Amino acid sequence: MTTAERLAALKQLEGQELGAGDWVRVTQEQVNAFAELTGDRQYIHVDSERAAKTPFGGTIAHGYFTLALLPQLNAAREDPRLDLGGRMRLNYGLNRVRFPAPVPVGARIRLRTTLLVAGEVNPGAGPDGGPQAIQVTLQQTIQVEGEQKPAMVAETLTRVYF
Repeated sequence: MTTAERLAALKQLEGQELGAGDWVRVTQEQVNAFAELTGDRQYIHVDSERAAKTPFGGTIAHGYFTLALLPQLNAAREDPRLDLGGRMRLNYGLNRVRFPAPVPVGARIRLRTTLLVAGEVNPGAGPDGGPQAIQVTLQQTIQVEGEQKPAMVAETLTRVYF
């Protein structure tokens, strides 16, 4: 397993795909639980009989549920890992999220990750005169097995604080 431990190593990976994770099945139980937690009980997610009569042909996962699976799907990706140390790692937000295609319940999905940009935050403000943090912008693409269009494409921002 390759591990990028310094900003210079990250900069060399900019523009490169970091890899694809394992396939993970999306279940109706997961979608139902997400619907209950969020209050989004729209029938295309939870009523298989009504959803079967739509162009989707059955229930589909919520877009935000698909987005929420990023940590699980990213954990299944092996190489390379971004391990900059630091005292904490935070989800700093998103630049853009799109849901070009649905995730049918029962389908298998996986994550493909590309490192877009890595850089310093507040250079000189951190311990030992280094940066306060490193910010990493990733393109996260969730694929549905057997489908051409991705289910989700998002630019995520992560900060590692020192």
